[in-house]
Amino acid sequence: MKTKKIPMRTCIITKEKLEKRDLLRIVRTPEQNVIIDITGKANGRGAYLKKDKEVIAQARKNKALEKVLEVNIPDSIYEEALKMCE
Repeated sequence: MKTKKIPMRTCIITKEKLEKRDLLRIVRTPEQNVIIDITGKANGRGAYLKKDKEVIAQARKNKALEKVLEVNIPDSIYEEALKMCE
């Protein structure tokens, strides 16, 4: 029996390679909206953050998501991400 391949992604803050389920995917849609992608399949440019409050706080402080996604990130996205880490 074949073993199922586990998708690995890199956190933009810690540069750690982690399983996709241990990360949050933040997406800039083609309409320039920013959403948190729960399914992992939303259309658009995505960036991954580790599900850790300190990592999200650091991303907010140094504007890493804004640099990667090339769009302003509303505070509501960071607040929603923090709630998902609990």
